[in-house]
Amino acid sequence: MDQYAALKAAVETAELVDAHAHNIVALDSTFPFISCFSEATGDALSAVPHTINFKRSLKEISQLYGANSSLDVVQEYRSNCGLESVTSKCLAAAGISAVLIDNGLQLDKMLNIEWHKNFFPYVGRILRIEHVAERILGEGSPGGAPWTLDLFTKSFLDSLKSHADKVVGFKSIAAYRSGLEINTNVSEKDAEEGLNEVLRAGKPVRIANKNFIDHIFIRALEVAQSFDLPLQIHTGFGDKDLDLRLSNPLHLRSLLEDNRFSKSRIVLLHASYPFSKEASYLASVYSQVYLDFGLAVPKLSFHGMISSVKELLELAPIKKVMFSTDACGFPESYYLGAKKAREVIFSVLRDACINEDLSVAESIVAVKDIFSENARNLYKITTVSKSVENGIAPLSVKSGVNTSAQGVAFVRILWVDASGQHRCRVVPKKRFHDVVTKNGVGLTCASMAMSSHMDGPADGTNLTGVGEISLIPDLSTKRLIPWAKEQEMVLADMHLKPGTPWEYCPRDALRRVSKILKEEFNLVMNVGFENEFFLLRSVQVVDGKENWLPIDATPYCSAAAADAAFPILSEIMACLQSLNISVEQLHAESGNGQFEFAFVYTNCKNSADNIVFAREAIRAVARKHGLLATFVPKYSLADIGSGSHVHISLSENGQNVFMGRSGETRYGISKVGEEFMAGVLDHLPSILAFTAPVPNSYDRIQPNTWSGAYLCWGVENKEAPLRAASPPGTPDGSVSNFEIKAFDGCANPHLGLAAIMAAGIDGLRRKLALPEPIDCNPHDFKDKVARLPKSLAESVEALEKDTVLRDLIGEKLLVAIIGVRKAEVKYYSENKDAWKNLIYKY
Repeated sequence: MDQYAALKAAVETAELVDAHAHNIVALDSTFPFISCFSEATGDALSAVPHTINFKRSLKEISQLYGANSSLDVVQEYRSNCGLESVTSKCLAAAGISAVLIDNGLQLDKMLNIEWHKNFFPYVGRILRIEHVAERILGEGSPGGAPWTLDLFTKSFLDSLKSHADKVVGFKSIAAYRSGLEINTNVSEKDAEEGLNEVLRAGKPVRIANKNFIDHIFIRALEVAQSFDLPLQIHTGFGDKDLDLRLSNPLHLRSLLEDNRFSKSRIVLLHASYPFSKEASYLASVYSQVYLDFGLAVPKLSFHGMISSVKELLELAPIKKVMFSTDACGFPESYYLGAKKAREVIFSVLRDACINEDLSVAESIVAVKDIFSENARNLYKITTVSKSVENGIAPLSVKSGVNTSAQGVAFVRILWVDASGQHRCRVVPKKRFHDVVTKNGVGLTCASMAMSSHMDGPADGTNLTGVGEISLIPDLSTKRLIPWAKEQEMVLADMHLKPGTPWEYCPRDALRRVSKILKEEFNLVMNVGFENEFFLLRSVQVVDGKENWLPIDATPYCSAAAADAAFPILSEIMACLQSLNISVEQLHAESGNGQFEFAFVYTNCKNSADNIVFAREAIRAVARKHGLLATFVPKYSLADIGSGSHVHISLSENGQNVFMGRSGETRYGISKVGEEFMAGVLDHLPSILAFTAPVPNSYDRIQPNTWSGAYLCWGVENKEAPLRAASPPGTPDGSVSNFEIKAFDGCANPHLGLAAIMAAGIDGLRRKLALPEPIDCNPHDFKDKVARLPKSLAESVEALEKDTVLRDLIGEKLLVAIIGVRKAEVKYYSENKDAWKNLIYKY
């Protein structure tokens, strides 16, 4: 198999353009979840659990979720986690970078295309022509005049043309209504009689008359050809409304032979199964015919999928065969379609190499063509891939993403407290699945009142050892631990009781503020962390004390440092990849033994979750090598500090709206971006109580250390705490995001991001404007530029006065945080050397 390793890698890492899918529905839709596994409807659904596809697919979904292979358990998981969570998990595993949605299939409580843009980097629309015609007839004629064929045709064509620049293609379901033997010369008389028959049937309008359907089809194909839009046609199998005998694509030959349509582009959907050979033949002899294998993959048995795709490739040019999921209703159907497509394409192309039909190099090119390039070219998708920006990680051909594995005995339930410390409970796997997934594990209310120096409640938090909450695992975050493969880990939410979030829960605080940003402004905050840390080695114990020194003394971006630490860094990278955490780059930092990982941009919740897992991985691998990895802001007062810089942008419907257009905005930042950033700048002194949460944090935030010590902002000014950034690839004159430098590894990432977002919301509400940027070292003008808080006490004082953060984040949570921070101030002021112990805690 080693000789096909390159092919396997190409398949596993290929980004996918899903060229045909349908809308996802709300959790309370009447569209039954079991429809995810079959085209059956009505009474026939009762037999679905006895199909090969159901048994295989349910097992694969269960593995993805880390749940028992039970339909009831999976449905309960979906309900507990919420649609957004399971959608994010499924699509991250699928690795789909673009999707084309036919929203003409009307499902109960289906979510609109704009909703889908929150999860896919690119969403295009396919316009179903029969749906357009039915909508026109259902709404009535202009002015209420009786319908005539001419009047309908004009309205129909006007509607198609009005949508032509907003869609990537048309689609017909003629196969479902009257079959594929399209009469390209249907007479107006026959078409008008067909229209009248449809009208006589009353409402809701359902077009089934063959002559009228043929008329609609031909008119739509003319429009599609004039606008150079592809036309997708359902061919082959489907639900029982379809007459399979009439859905053989060979019925299209008279259409394909019509010279009027020789320049059209027609896509035969669903591998035309069971007529895959016929479809392959048509694609080989007609220049305008293209093929798609969604629905056949993943609905058939594995042998059936491989057989069907092999039949497509028997005659058809590889440049004409495309991937899609035909996903419908449920994010799980996207995941299954992507997962099985990778497995099937690898198997088919590997066999082609074994049989010497293709070389490995040719097969690798075929992978890219089938999975993305053919669709990009056909549908003219010019948008650059955003898979890296959005943190999409393709799944493995063998087993998908980090799923439950055999041999796992324990599950670690992780949370991060108000002091930013990672904590966990460990439970046996059986108990986890039998009890904990539903009821959680008990935890004292004092857990959110603990400081970095004491495992007990701090004064003034209003929390004590009385009372208990439930830690409810968020199953969408469950991961197999790469360095301890007999264990899994999962992040937990804090609930008063299952289903009722606790007001002190950091992850829920971020969700609540994110919901406000979305509901009030239709915005999503995206985040990318840059995390610095030191690798320390233990030296001889002196006077009973253990000393720790950096592993090297090399300069910034030193290749020697990379060489010296490569065994550790490469193992960390492998662990992060196993955890589905993508790294953009890593390098040696300025401090002795200091390194930085820059993590991929994704939505703020995922980014916060990922940084927790990443720190766990870095510390664990370092321990394995006899080293100590520490994220403490200032491990040595004589060396440079470590930050956890965070890059932030805003997206609306999947598009970055922080970036300004030349001539329309100030400083290359959009108006909404400026207002948001101005809010962050305005509240930055109180935000520091979240992002720089221990006194040691302020030993780092000093002038001339690129940590941002003054209350200002600048364009690409690394001495400013807020830096407007234009990374390579950003259009000239535009800013793609801003960086907050005053964020460190002691901060609870969910609370830190919640505070930043709350401040940005205030900026949007008040329509704040940024002051003039500082384009030099602000320390040179320290008499004119305000200093940020020099101590935690000062930032806590600012937070106590900040009613905006109090209202948005929550009174009770804020009181607890202030109490914990005051405890930190008191303890470290009274114990001058105690800060040195922070390396063991962060």
